[in-house]
Amino acid sequence: MPEISRRALGALVGGGAVGAVAGTAGAAEAVPVERPFRARPGAASGQRPNILVILGDDLGWADLSSYGAPHIRTPNLDRLARQGVRFTDAYSGSATCSPTRFSLYTGRYPGRTKGGLAEPIANRSQGLDPNHPTLASLLKKAGYATALIGKWHCGWLPDYSPTKSGWDEFFGNHGGVLEYFSKLGQLGEYDLYEGDAEYKDLRYYTDVLTERAVEYVSRDHGQPWLLNLNFTTPHWPWLAEGDEETGAEIAEKIRNAKSQAEVSAALNHYDGGSVAKYTEMVQSLDAAVGEVLTALRHSGQEEHTLVYFASDNGGERWSYLWPLSGEKFVLQEGGIRVPTIVRWPHRIDGNQVSHAPNLSPDWTATFLEVAGARPDPAYPLDGASLAGYLLRGEQPPEHDLFWRVRANRALRRGNWKYYRDAAGKDHLYDLAEDQREQADLAPDRPELLAELKAAWEETDRTLLPYPA
Repeated sequence: MPEISRRALGALVGGGAVGAVAGTAGAAEAVPVERPFRARPGAASGQRPNILVILGDDLGWADLSSYGAPHIRTPNLDRLARQGVRFTDAYSGSATCSPTRFSLYTGRYPGRTKGGLAEPIANRSQGLDPNHPTLASLLKKAGYATALIGKWHCGWLPDYSPTKSGWDEFFGNHGGVLEYFSKLGQLGEYDLYEGDAEYKDLRYYTDVLTERAVEYVSRDHGQPWLLNLNFTTPHWPWLAEGDEETGAEIAEKIRNAKSQAEVSAALNHYDGGSVAKYTEMVQSLDAAVGEVLTALRHSGQEEHTLVYFASDNGGERWSYLWPLSGEKFVLQEGGIRVPTIVRWPHRIDGNQVSHAPNLSPDWTATFLEVAGARPDPAYPLDGASLAGYLLRGEQPPEHDLFWRVRANRALRRGNWKYYRDAAGKDHLYDLAEDQREQADLAPDRPELLAELKAAWEETDRTLLPYPA
């Protein structure tokens, strides 16, 4: 069977076992067919793992060759999947950037906090309350060193910053988007910081972040660590390394902008991009991840480091999302189902695939458990830890996956998904048979639809209302 056919088959059956993935940009590397996930109990050593959380930005579910992309080569992320577990039914906590980051940092639905109601955060008045416990603050209390490198998007200075929310170190941008060379960002201002001070570096941003991450994982750490490595790639503007001229044109538009709308228009880059440019950006992200993982291996910490890779939400414009419907901003599968890979050599076998549904807050709970940290009882988690499933052979947690955005609502229970579209129409899908969400079973299963709708509304009643 030709290589591309295998990849296409993998996408069509929900990202199932793929017989070969790209080993280099120009050649395929044959690998064994993925095995269904099975835990390896009894491997514990008492050593708490380092935790490396890597996020792509607006990376679509099938944008990796190991998830079915026929035209994008991602050998490093494919290798990471072969060394660990590839999840086919993993979801972001929301359909846009900052709410998902809220859900991952807090382990709670975005609507639990005022800042999480912004979809996404767009001004200085919004942000993550520094008094709210986070993954970083809870791990820090448990003896971890903590750092965040890259995109924060949970508020701007002076009131909000990673260093105010539990991260010992911060190097990156506060906003949701920036021009990759000038570092002019969402508010029309320079947006690259080390700690709370501006840091000047006009090189391609993905390279700058990679360099910093390599330095961090290469240190001689005296304690376990958490590193949140948040790339902006492949988020617009559509710029790859070597595109300084196009970047300069965008930066000039930002400098000359007379309103926030004009700044946003310049960064949205609606007159740019292409499938080829997007492919270049995703492959740049893959190469960056490869450099960081190589540095981790050379540091001698690979065996005892849990690596988690995902996207903050679904893809858009140039993403390859087949066979999913929808994209970023909506709660159809294409807007929230994301590529997710986990590797921990000391505790988890490689070359495995899992179809267990999971959501961003589940991973917060998982990281806390494996690190021996406790959630704050005053801020109960919405996520359910996957540690028992991954490490002890337990069944994956059975709980509803819940989403709420202004325009949509959704809830997944088992293989069933309840979805309300922007027009207010309710839908019901069996994702085991129809992950493309085309066969609406709402008329055929009204009782099940009513049950899932009631469950969604029960959770919604516990969340903050959207401001008028």
